[in-house]
Amino acid sequence: MSTVITAPRKAPQSPLEASSRRSRWVVVLLLALALLWTLVPLLWMLLSSFKNRADVTAATPQLLFAPTLDNYRNLFSGPNNLGPYIWHSVLAAGISALLAVCLGALAGYGLARTQMRGKRHLAFWIISTRMAPIAAVVVPLFLIFRGLGLIDSIPGLVLAYLTFNLPFAIWLMSAFFAEVPASLEESALVAGCTRWQAFWTVVLPLTKSGLVTTFILCLVFAWNDYAFAVVFSGPNSQTLPIAASQLVTQTGVDWGQLTAIGTIVVVPMMLAGLAVRRWLVTGLTLGAVTGE
Repeated sequence: MSTVITAPRKAPQSPLEASSRRSRWVVVLLLALALLWTLVPLLWMLLSSFKNRADVTAATPQLLFAPTLDNYRNLFSGPNNLGPYIWHSVLAAGISALLAVCLGALAGYGLARTQMRGKRHLAFWIISTRMAPIAAVVVPLFLIFRGLGLIDSIPGLVLAYLTFNLPFAIWLMSAFFAEVPASLEESALVAGCTRWQAFWTVVLPLTKSGLVTTFILCLVFAWNDYAFAVVFSGPNSQTLPIAASQLVTQTGVDWGQLTAIGTIVVVPMMLAGLAVRRWLVTGLTLGAVTGE
């Protein structure tokens, strides 16, 4: 007598499991759309920077083409050499980001540790200056910089970038310092450290992820700035975004060189973000958890 073995019947899916599965598919779909939204323009810009003029302006986008370095070669040769623009961007963005981190760490530490009435209002006022429209501050800053002789100079650009980087750095670093237990500093003070030594040797190392996050974000903001650069810079201090805008003229747009400049602007910031992605993710997550 033979025995028929039947496969066990699959248990019916509960409504909670079905809802969870649908939620996962929605998340995957949204992530896929976000990747397409961000990666396709970057990929198109990168490919176009290696095309000749005919391929770039072709009515039908071509994925198969003979790559050329002419666009990059033309950027670094002739009267419109891109080298000085890159140097100006590195100096202005790098120095302003470094100053914003140093000053923001000191001010953020004071804001996090000081007990006073209206501290929340003060913190909100500091970050609200970052949200102010550029048109509200450009004219007063231009008059001040012109009086001080800072127009068309790297120090002028550094100070201009600090006006929007420093409030952001203070607000972000105060959230990181608030997460460090005050008992650690009290232990250091009991052990004989001064207030500065407790800050430098105990508190600051614990906020390394915050320092790196703040520096990278301030660097990206300053590196990509166009509005302040077009007002405060000149022939001796023009940055990469200004060089890109000069390729858009009344006679037409040089799409090949424009996409090449776009690639030069984007790639360093992407590499910097990838190099410190561990610190960046940790820092942004901590900043979000604090809810400050």
